[in-house]
Amino acid sequence: MRSNQITIKDIARILGISPSTVSRALKDHPDINVDTKKAVNDLASKLKYRPNAVALSLKNSRSNTIGVMIPEIVHYFFSSVISGIDDVASQKGFTVIICQSNESYDREVANARTLLSHRVDGVLVSISKETNSFDHLIDLQEGGIPLVFFDRIASEVNADQVVIDDMEASYKATRHMIETGRKRIAHFAGPQSLVIGRDRLQGYLNALTEAGLPIDNRLIIEADDFEKARNAVVELIDAGIVPDGIFAVNDLTAIGAMQTFQKKGFKVPDEISIVGFSDGRFSGITDPNLTSVDQHGYEMGTTAAEILFNRILSNETEYIPEVRILSADLIVRGSSLKE
Repeated sequence: MRSNQITIKDIARILGISPSTVSRALKDHPDINVDTKKAVNDLASKLKYRPNAVALSLKNSRSNTIGVMIPEIVHYFFSSVISGIDDVASQKGFTVIICQSNESYDREVANARTLLSHRVDGVLVSISKETNSFDHLIDLQEGGIPLVFFDRIASEVNADQVVIDDMEASYKATRHMIETGRKRIAHFAGPQSLVIGRDRLQGYLNALTEAGLPIDNRLIIEADDFEKARNAVVELIDAGIVPDGIFAVNDLTAIGAMQTFQKKGFKVPDEISIVGFSDGRFSGITDPNLTSVDQHGYEMGTTAAEILFNRILSNETEYIPEVRILSADLIVRGSSLKE
């Protein structure tokens, strides 16, 4: 999966000019004519040249640094993953560079380029909501940098993955509400561009179908944060479509739904059951406490880091990527159980 990184000398040799001319052309030096600049930059782009990239011929040369690309640092789940990654990295004598995309594709691309130029030895990545093109991640691989995806994966990129069984976890969460007597369950879903968004929706649908409950598309709403959940609840109530259960794609969405229903006079869980996903620190301080799926973020972080370090330290040039699927547990609390 690794390949030799293109250098200024390579570009100079192909074009039949000196390395210093290539260097000045890349820097848009006024002494270099327009045609030469264009030829140099076109070839550099075609060959995916990057300054300060890893010199792969020096296989034993490492920066002892890894990169982590995540959507949000403030999210409890991702902070738990980072904690696991950092503990493993520290044991191995590596430093961790953390990059936040803030759910932006452009920032994710910039982060990938930064990690490449910093000569990191490997990258752990969870993609942003906006990401639907993966050239920046493939560039890392082609620069000789192994990738491990966690939680939010890019199935188009041939790399190691560490995930939970989102479909099965969502099925369990929805089935729990059905078993406690709920018959009109809404799903506040994540973006369907993400694999986890599609899998969590499918698990919900599977549980309804198995129980013989009708699927009402009006109760499937893309709402994956606190404010979107609040707006979705208001719209449902105003439309006279009031569910007796909400399965939310994450905890903050679940909490937004819970608080809004309570402000509108509904009793949780007597009139409406609420179940979240990720089992973050807020699940234990809501009133009532929030039922949620525990994703085991710390374990995901340590597992992903161990796989990455195996790739880095083994110096493998070819390998078959593995998919590690971790267990997820439904933690039942007061938001889904009638007294």
